[in-house]
Amino acid sequence: MATDSFVSLSEVKQLLAKEAKQRELSTEQKVALDHAQKFSSLEQDDAKKLHKELSGLGFISEQNIVKITDLLPVKPEDVRLVFSKERLTPEKKQIEQIIEIVQKFV
Repeated sequence: MATDSFVSLSEVKQLLAKEAKQRELSTEQKVALDHAQKFSSLEQDDAKKLHKELSGLGFISEQNIVKITDLLPVKPEDVRLVFSKERLTPEKKQIEQIIEIVQKFV
């Protein structure tokens, strides 16, 4: 896996759980697996579907798609927070599109 790729918590959970079956995880990996198990809201298949739908919008970066997949924001202010460090923030219509897609998976 490339060092500059982004993965959702559900993917982290699956990857570390698979690795744990094959060998003893390091302390850091155990902590990461525990975190992923507690905070990932979607199964990996649903996370991939959500990722694909958000990618289809064309205006969201890969990093923000993963953030949205992990956080599942359903309020406009929560979506704005995801984009708070970006130069351009999405317009009201774009925020509504994001929320509409996310609500299919909540």
